[in-house]
Amino acid sequence: MSGTLYLVQSETPQERQIIANWLTTQFEGRDDDGGRSVVDLADERLHDLLADADDLLVEPLRVVWLPEDDDEKPLSRLGAALARRGNRRARSGAQRLIMRSGTDRYRVLVAKPATVGDLRSRWESSGSRERFGRFVERQAVLALDRAERALIGSQYKVARYVVEEITASPRFRTGVERLADELDLPVDEVQQRALAALNQMVAAQSRRAIDAWNRLGRYFARAYKLVVDDQKADSLRSLGQKYPLVFLPSHRSYLDPLVLRPALLAHGLPLNHVMGGVNIDFWPVGPLTRRSGYVFIRRSIADDAVYRWVLREYMGYLLSKRFNLEWYIEGGRSRTGKLRPPRYGLLTYLAEAFRSSGVEDVYLVPVSLSYDQLYEVGLMAEEAHGGTKPTESFAWLLRFNRAQDNQRGVVQVRFGEPLSLRDALADEPDTRLAVQKTAFEVSHRINEASPVMPRSLVTLALLGIEDRALTVVEVASVLDPLVAYFSSRELADRAALGLADERGVRQTLDDLASAGVVERYDRGTEPVYRVGPDQHLVAAFYRNNTIHFLITRAVAELMLQAVSEASPSPDDVLEYGWQAALALRDLLKFEFFFSDKEAFRTELHRELALIDPSWRSRISDPDGAATLLGSLRVHLAHRVLQPFLEAYWVVAQRLAARDPRTPVETKAFTRECLDVARQLRMQQQLASTESISGELYATALKLAANRDLVDPGREELRTAREAFAAEIEAWVRRVRAVRALALAEPDQVAPTVTLSARRPGVSRP
Repeated sequence: MSGTLYLVQSETPQERQIIANWLTTQFEGRDDDGGRSVVDLADERLHDLLADADDLLVEPLRVVWLPEDDDEKPLSRLGAALARRGNRRARSGAQRLIMRSGTDRYRVLVAKPATVGDLRSRWESSGSRERFGRFVERQAVLALDRAERALIGSQYKVARYVVEEITASPRFRTGVERLADELDLPVDEVQQRALAALNQMVAAQSRRAIDAWNRLGRYFARAYKLVVDDQKADSLRSLGQKYPLVFLPSHRSYLDPLVLRPALLAHGLPLNHVMGGVNIDFWPVGPLTRRSGYVFIRRSIADDAVYRWVLREYMGYLLSKRFNLEWYIEGGRSRTGKLRPPRYGLLTYLAEAFRSSGVEDVYLVPVSLSYDQLYEVGLMAEEAHGGTKPTESFAWLLRFNRAQDNQRGVVQVRFGEPLSLRDALADEPDTRLAVQKTAFEVSHRINEASPVMPRSLVTLALLGIEDRALTVVEVASVLDPLVAYFSSRELADRAALGLADERGVRQTLDDLASAGVVERYDRGTEPVYRVGPDQHLVAAFYRNNTIHFLITRAVAELMLQAVSEASPSPDDVLEYGWQAALALRDLLKFEFFFSDKEAFRTELHRELALIDPSWRSRISDPDGAATLLGSLRVHLAHRVLQPFLEAYWVVAQRLAARDPRTPVETKAFTRECLDVARQLRMQQQLASTESISGELYATALKLAANRDLVDPGREELRTAREAFAAEIEAWVRRVRAVRALALAEPDQVAPTVTLSARRPGVSRP
């Protein structure tokens, strides 16, 4: 049997009429139909027509409705899109109006044809158990989707028939049988559980939902101007034409996915499958996001082998179809403004899926999202002080949306250097270790891509003074060497930052005052500024956006202070300093991303060379380290590390004061640390208000657990905890010594602060 079979996909009477008119036009004036047959996609006659018809040409048809001009208000267009999404009659009525208006907003789309013989060969080679006619239907729809994307844009690249394709494959059947054997369960039960998990997580995408979600995103993110690294985005588009991409952005705000998506779509990148937690699967967000590319994953799946296997299979399927993925490598939003430690779960599943998928390579794309102001920071600061995190709900969503009316700012999207997953896994055969190294490298590249923002530097300057108010001139004088330092490392340009003169400094201070972060007092002879009451953690959030650039410099300063105190012999001074730097690096390893030891040594030497190119010879002098430290135009150790070290000291002190036989209950222990820290701050035994933070105590407790200082039982636990507290106290003394140097100018007063040990055996600094 030869000729052409027109396989029509239509959903409304209007679409069927348009296609009928088109076919009439195509064959107008011909005496015969040329072996033409027209069948709807779901027509049961299709199966009979395909039998013994290898020469028959199958040509899929569909009506495509072109998008409207993007010139209406996003919320009004969102309402129209939502109305059409769930109401067939409304959609049909809208199509009638479009046809009557005479606008040229629809086309008959003809996909690339294929013979029945070619389709049968593909069906047989796939090993699928589904009927051949069903396979042809799916191939027709996929061909139409490809043709439609060429017309309306790659943002509408959606995964179709995912569940059907995965479950019809021999690979799926083999995996179910293997799992049933391993779990000692009936095959039917494992298959049912696998199918239920797959149906739960698979994103059921639709063009109308994608449009609605994009408009909703524009509305919610209306307060921000989007600034994108265009050159990197264009290069990613080229890379994505060869390999699937996995975007791993920093997580600062609930707005993050609404910010990243338009940035990618504007540069021709297709829709990402966003892997997210089920906490946002509530009405109306859940149904809408699921249909626009979101994959909802259970929070805890460690005990569900079937679910884990299905997740790997789904990720492998998406990679093999070259769909891009996206998730937050930190897991949750940063509460402090700096990157949180990476989570390994999804990256592990990705690595396993990649190794079994046969895909040539996958590229991980680090993404930095940086806001110059953010509504959520105040709420996260309250949580760090012991407050309760609000539950996500529709009412919460409305409050969040209203809060955006009080925001006006800029969000910057920057991309780090993509990382080949194939190379990362090849370098380390142990998957667990390879995933850990890869996650840290991605986090490092996110930090490297992050911009230096004016608010980060201004809050860095103010937090170093603590509660003292400064004039604009004084803030500018503190900023001058800070900006010079960033310029020397080619991290920021003074003019681009807008801090080149007092006018720019005043503007940034006033913006911070308008946001409530900084307190402005202007009833005296001239305006003065300081961090507002209870706003230190908020200010620290903005400062911490940039803190990763300063860690090695801060370590270098404290290393010099340690050398100055110990006065080692000239032959031992370099090794003593290096061991001191390594000890501090180990103390802060759960807080910051450090390079490996050799790279860290190089970075440390670079910082010392910025202090003085001849530092190697000078440090060997009896007072060389102290002289080098005193010669600095700007001291950074106290501005960067003092809050963390003081918070760690609070945790270490409370552990040392605890009966070694008493278990540590995290929530109660954190509350104890918060209460004691407030007392110590009132007594000025803590110099930094930022050190009153549940987030910092959680990391300090993680460090203590890593050193086996949390679980009760060991006889020597009391002594070990006291030694831990003494170690941290020594670093606190050093950072305060650096702070005293910074405040030792004639017009500045350094407050006297002391540490009081609560147990015998813990030394006083």
